[in-house]
Amino acid sequence: MISAVYLNMPVSDVSHSREFFTNLGFSVNEQFSGPDNVCIIINPSISAMFMTADKFTSFSKRELVGKDSAEVILSFACESAEVVRSISEKAFSLGARKISEPEDNEYMFSWAFEDLDGHLWDLFWMKS
Repeated sequence: MISAVYLNMPVSDVSHSREFFTNLGFSVNEQFSGPDNVCIIINPSISAMFMTADKFTSFSKRELVGKDSAEVILSFACESAEVVRSISEKAFSLGARKISEPEDNEYMFSWAFEDLDGHLWDLFWMKS
């Protein structure tokens, strides 16, 4: 059925997005990257395609959502609470905005941030 997911998002500066996400520890798929876009590998089956607004709108004629609006929250399950904490704290040090305080309870740890372009990321770990 579906073998991979590519999340496509417009950004104001492709090189800043490349730097931000590689500094978080993700790698780049250079085969799918160029001057107008960068493909960040989240894991072997999920990638984020960050592209200029012009390139993004070439796929859809819809109006772009601005930084003050939200259309989707990207939620990712992580291996441990420590991974959630580590990625979130690193994102904050690189300029991400904290959109929630960490939620820590007996069965789950989560923390959310807004990246440099206003995209919302929610990282969580659930006790199995």
